[in-house]
Amino acid sequence: MTDPIDRFTQAIETASMSGSGVFAEDAVLDATVPHWRFTVSGATSVEAELGRWFADPGRFEEIRRTPLPDGALVEFVLTWEEDGEPHMVHQAHVIEVRDGLITRDQAWCGGRWGAALQAEMAEAARL
Repeated sequence: MTDPIDRFTQAIETASMSGSGVFAEDAVLDATVPHWRFTVSGATSVEAELGRWFADPGRFEEIRRTPLPDGALVEFVLTWEEDGEPHMVHQAHVIEVRDGLITRDQAWCGGRWGAALQAEMAEAARL
């Protein structure tokens, strides 16, 4: 698989971000997470951070990839099991690519939701 966006999403699903080789040496992760925003620079640091985000193999319940002139917008809902409990996350990544490697990932994450929060959200959706 040579497409860096395909390799990125596969690394997320298989919990193999560290050492995935999808990021350029000068890559930047600009992340907005609940109540915080931060930046990580350098391929190794970006892989390590995203490796913590996607530490367990998961499955995309929803995924949409919209081409952009220099990369793609990737939106998804990912589910996985952690310590025997189902978890879910909803994220959007604006990814820039140069020479077959990701140079920038601007990410927005709604948070990690365990079983209790998922049940609460399901109940709220029924109201």
